[in-house]
Amino acid sequence: MSDIRYAVVDPATGETVSTYPTIDDEALRDAIARAHAAHDAWGRRTSLEARAAAIGRVADLHEERRGELARIIVREMGKPVRQAEGEVAFSAAIYRFYADRAAELLADEPIELLEGEGSAVIRRCSLGLLLGIMPWNYPYYQVARFAGPNLLVGNTILLKHAPQCPESSAAMEAIFHEAGVPRDAYVNVYATNEQVARVIADPRVRGVSLTGSGRAGAAVAELAGRHLKKVVLELGGSDPFLVLDVEDLDAVAAAAAKARLSNAGQACNAAKRFIVLDRHYDAFVEKLSAALAAVEPGDPSSPACAMGPLSSTAAAERLEQQVAEAVAHGARLVAGDGRRDGAFFRGAVLADIEPGNPVYGEELFGPVAQVYRAGSEEEAIALANDTPYGLGSYVFTDDPQQAQRVADALDVGMVFVNVVHAEGVELPFGGVKASGFGRELGTLGIEEFVNRKLIRVGG
Repeated sequence: MSDIRYAVVDPATGETVSTYPTIDDEALRDAIARAHAAHDAWGRRTSLEARAAAIGRVADLHEERRGELARIIVREMGKPVRQAEGEVAFSAAIYRFYADRAAELLADEPIELLEGEGSAVIRRCSLGLLLGIMPWNYPYYQVARFAGPNLLVGNTILLKHAPQCPESSAAMEAIFHEAGVPRDAYVNVYATNEQVARVIADPRVRGVSLTGSGRAGAAVAELAGRHLKKVVLELGGSDPFLVLDVEDLDAVAAAAAKARLSNAGQACNAAKRFIVLDRHYDAFVEKLSAALAAVEPGDPSSPACAMGPLSSTAAAERLEQQVAEAVAHGARLVAGDGRRDGAFFRGAVLADIEPGNPVYGEELFGPVAQVYRAGSEEEAIALANDTPYGLGSYVFTDDPQQAQRVADALDVGMVFVNVVHAEGVELPFGGVKASGFGRELGTLGIEEFVNRKLIRVGG
C-alpha cells in the first residue's frame, strides 16, 4: 500500500489538526458490495420524485450548515472564509438545480418513426455503481457536480476524496445520509491509490469520474479503458485571457486580477496566460501588477481576507520553483516577491516568456500571471491555442464581431466574453485536449453516466 495519509493539515499554520485511518482491503470490498447492491433499491425501485426530494434536502442542509462547512475547508486547504461560504452556497445551488428539474432532465425522449406503426422513446436509466475521485481545491463544489446529477439518475457512488479533505468528505457523507440517500448508496472511502486501481478494475463499478492532474487522469483512463469503463476527466488548464479591442483598460485589468487571484489562483479554469495586443501591453502590465500587489495574503479565517495561503507548503515550494525556472530561462519577473513564510505566496507577474521556457507549456497553480504580447488578433489566437490544455478562456473586447470570431477560433471547452466568475449551475463545464473530456453541470452533466435505453413498441 502507498504511504498516502488522510489528514487535515492547516496550511495557514502547518499544524496537523486531525488524521483519519485509511480503509483496509476487507472494508473496501464490503463497501463496493454494499454500494453495488444498493443500486437495485435506489436506482430501480425508488421513484424519481423520492430521489429528487432527497437531493433537494441535501441542498437545504448545505444552506443550513453553510458556516460550519465553510470553516472545515478553511482549515483543510486555506480557502478564505467568505469564498468558502460562497462555495457551499454554489454547491447547494447545484443540488437544487437537479432536484427541481428532475422530471424535465430525465423525461422520455420520443423518436418520430420513419416506418412502421407504434412508438419509440429514449429512456434515461441509471448505470449502477460509480467511482468519484475528487480534488482538494473545491472540496464541496467538485463533489456536488458529480454526485448531484448521478444520485438523481439513480446511480450509487463510492467517493474517494483528496487526502487533505477527509473532514469535508465525511461531513458530506453525513449530509447525504441525513437527507434520505441510503447509507449504501453514497459511501465515502479513504482509499490508497493502489486500492483505487482495484476499485476501477472491479466489474461492479460501471464508471469513473476524476478531477485532478493530467498524470492521474491518464492513469485512470488507461485502467478504465482496459476494463471497458466510461470515464469523465476534468484535468488541468492554462486558460488564456485575451485583451483585444478594449477602451476601459482599468476595468479589464481589475477583472484580470480577480480571475487570477480567486482561491489563491488554485483553479483549473482560472485565467493564467494574459495575451495582450501590443498597443495595450505596457499599460496593462502596469495595471495588473498593481492590482496583484494590492492583495496581501492573510489569515483565511478572517472575513476581511481576500487571499489565503496555498493549499500546502509543498504547493508553495513547487510554485516558487516554477517561477525560478522561468526566470532562469529568460523570463522577467515584472512584479511580486513570490513566496512568503510557509504556504503563503504573493501575486506575481512573469513576462518575456518564450516557447522554449519550461513554464510556457506548464500550468502555474497559484497567484502568478504570465503575460504575452500579441501584434494582432490572429497572433493572439495562435498564442492562446499554443498549449497542451483546452479548458476555458476569456476574451475581452468592445467589438461584438471580434468576440464571435475569436470565440469560434479558440480550441477550448468554454469561452467567457467580457466576464469572469460567470460559471453557473446551468452551464456545462469541461474541456478538450489535455484538459480532459466529458462535461459536468447543466443538462449535459446529467447525460454522462446514463443508459440511454431505446424502447420501441409495435403498433
